[in-house]
Amino acid sequence: MSKAVFCITKNVSQTESIVDHLKADGFSNNAISVLFPDTSTTKDFAHEKHTKAPEGAAIGGTVGLGTGAVLGWLAGIGSLAIPGVGPFIAAGPIMGALSGAAVGAATGGLTGAMIGVGIPEYEAKRFEGKIKNGNILISVHAANSEERRQIKAIFEHAHADDIASTEEEAVSA
Repeated sequence: MSKAVFCITKNVSQTESIVDHLKADGFSNNAISVLFPDTSTTKDFAHEKHTKAPEGAAIGGTVGLGTGAVLGWLAGIGSLAIPGVGPFIAAGPIMGALSGAAVGAATGGLTGAMIGVGIPEYEAKRFEGKIKNGNILISVHAANSEERRQIKAIFEHAHADDIASTEEEAVSA
């Protein structure tokens, strides 16, 4: 069973350090999700091109990366605006979860996307507040216990907060 290992970081430098270490240790860019608010402090390495999507999430066309080239390595990086929540930059599987037609008011936007990449609902609700306040979510898919141990060690070495892992499976109703 695949698991997600996730953490919260305080800034882009800490996030880039973690992503760089994950890359150096052989983790795929498709296994790593990053989500953070697109605020004035992140405008130095990313910009948003607005589009309108009827699903409730507006997806930006291109994210220009200068000093944030490490994040540019991630799969599917882009800007998006979630109505009622604001502009964000996302990469990896969480970008697909946020841009999917199912995301909208019914799934809770950010919370629904985090649940979609394997984060329990109670954690996702707590993390949503932290992300809105400028923190960054990193989630990494791990296939086995050795990968989970390796990811947690990278997170701990970088002094990330709220390090945890969970099974990635849908809850049956």
